Formats: sequence, structure tokens, C-alpha cells
Amino acid sequence: MSQLFTPITLRDITIRNRAWVSPMCQYSATDGVPNDWHLVHLGSFASGGAGLVFTEATAVVPEGRISPADTGLWNDEQQAAWTRIVDFLHARGATAGIQLAHAGRKASSKAPWEGRGAVPDEDGGWEPVAPSAVPFPGLREPRALDRAGIDAVVEAFGRSAERAVEAGFDVIEVHAAHGYLLHEFLSPLSNHREDEYGGGFDDRARLLLDVVREVRRRVPSGTPVVVRISGTDWTDGGWDLPDSVRLAGRLAEEGVDLVDVSSGGNVLAEIPVGPGYQVPLAREVRTAGLPVGAVGMITEPKQAEEILATDSADVVLLARVMLREPHWPLRAAHELGVAVGEGVAWPQQYLRAALD
Repeated sequence: MSQLFTPITLRDITIRNRAWVSPMCQYSATDGVPNDWHLVHLGSFASGGAGLVFTEATAVVPEGRISPADTGLWNDEQQAAWTRIVDFLHARGATAGIQLAHAGRKASSKAPWEGRGAVPDEDGGWEPVAPSAVPFPGLREPRALDRAGIDAVVEAFGRSAERAVEAGFDVIEVHAAHGYLLHEFLSPLSNHREDEYGGGFDDRARLLLDVVREVRRRVPSGTPVVVRISGTDWTDGGWDLPDSVRLAGRLAEEGVDLVDVSSGGNVLAEIPVGPGYQVPLAREVRTAGLPVGAVGMITEPKQAEEILATDSADVVLLARVMLREPHWPLRAAHELGVAVGEGVAWPQQYLRAALD
């Protein structure tokens, strides 16, 4: 029996397999509204057999977008557009997940193909916010959030989570990785505050725990809540793996159902990138007792199966390999000897090409 194609249940949601699509920004929205590009992009993964399809980082407020072309979920028009996409994912048998995010000091950035750097105000940019007025290299200096601003962030995550449920999403992921706002508060490299939201571990973790508590309060009890973290900053004096294990324990206490373990993104760092390079981080975080997801250069079916078989993670999240091969789960099922219909379903329109 393939573990990759064994269903997993989180609260009231049973997901058909453990090959999940990681959030991948597309920089293709207008005023935060997803469009046909997002429908086809995300829908192809559902048709390709993925168990759960996560959206890109979806901002909870306009100033929380990474770029002016990011998706959002703060108004009715965005919610209606997401509902259309969710309906298609469900029709193809996939579970729909949304990643809610605030970019913090990395907001108002250019799309990757426009070159690195900040978007100026005259081109639709804005002043970013952060725990402290410390810019990310190459971007604008942010404004440090005051207490009212922090409270507004918590409220915005909760409000967007409610909208996500109304749009039909099954799983809510809170983005606390990759150097975005919640990660910025966690890391002493970016959080220089001297109030109750800065200093020691408990105070730096306070905002994330406040957000998780608010999201958990405002979604149904049967809705799984996932948190993506960066397992380490890969820099001395920064957020590290023991911090992540400790945080996972706190997240479990707040009703989080799975921790999605990535790494880096908060500072410029030398990262030892290679096949499965973040899996050891996931394995260690899993010792805190919560299910975890592993991500990062997982490209081959046998590699994914081994990660699960060795208890290094409970699910795998796939990104660039899915861009190259949206039907990767169908090929993986074939290579792992999984019969058609067991943990993965070929679209009836494609059955004539099914591998057996």
C-alpha cells in the first residue's frame, strides 16, 4: 500500500492522498481578484490528481500583498472569484486550501520578471509595515506597526478566514514563513521591538499565536487550520530549528492541525539547497507531536514515498515539479503501483491515456 496515496483526515476533512500542491505566487491578479489564469493554473492540479491544492499567498489586506498583482481576500468581489475556483477544484475531487498572508516588509515588491526591487508609489506601490523599521535588502524601509496596527492585522486574518470558509475552502493555512510579516515578528533578526511583541521567544511568537487563535475562533470547529513556518533562518542569531519545535508545541495548544515546514526568506542567507533539503527540518518539527508537511525539491515519486514511509512527514507539498508536470500525481500513482481510482482519479476525459 502506497502511503503517498493513503487518505489523511484532519478534523472533518478527509483528503484523498498526501501529494499536496504548495502555494505558488502567480503575480497575475488585478486589485486582488483571481481570474481565469488562476482557475486554469489551480484547476490543472486538481485534474492531475493532487490531494489538496493550496492557493498562492493571498493577502488579508491590500497593503499585505507581496506585489500589486497578488491575490487577496478582503472584499466581496474577490470572494466570489475564489468561489468559482473552489467549485472547480471540488468537482475534480481535490480539497481546496487557501494560504492567508501578509507580506510585511517584503510588500510592494515587483513581480519576479520585472526585476528585483520595490514598486514606487507612482506605479501603484505603498509603504510596507513590519515589526520594526528594518528594511529587507533592496526594498523600502517599512513603518513599525503600533498596537492598533497589530490588532488590525489579527482582525484582518480572522475576517479573511471567515470569507474563505464562505467561499467554500476546506482548509485554512496561515503563512508565517519566508520573511513575511508573521515570520518577521518571530525572528530576532527582523523584530527589534521592546514591547510585549518583541524580545524573548514568547513575545516574538505572540502575534502569530494571536492570529491563529482568531482564525480558529472564526472558522467552524471542523475546519483544519495549517500554519506554514520557516524551520530556520539559516543565519546565526536568527530563528532556528529548536525555536520551530517549540513553536509547533504552542500551535498544537491553539488548535492547529498541521505544520507546513519550509525555511529561509527573512534575510539573505546561504541555504544548502538540494533534493529534499528541508525534509530534516520537517522530521524534527514532527517530534512536537503535530502532523507536518515537507516541502522543497521533492520531485520523484519514490522520494516522496520514502519521506512518508520513514515518518519524516505526514504529507509532501510539491511546487515547481507541479508547474512542470501538473499531472505528476497520476504518474506517481503508476510508478508506485497504485491502481487507477485508488487515492487518485483520472478525469474520465483522459482515461484512454491512463497508465496501467
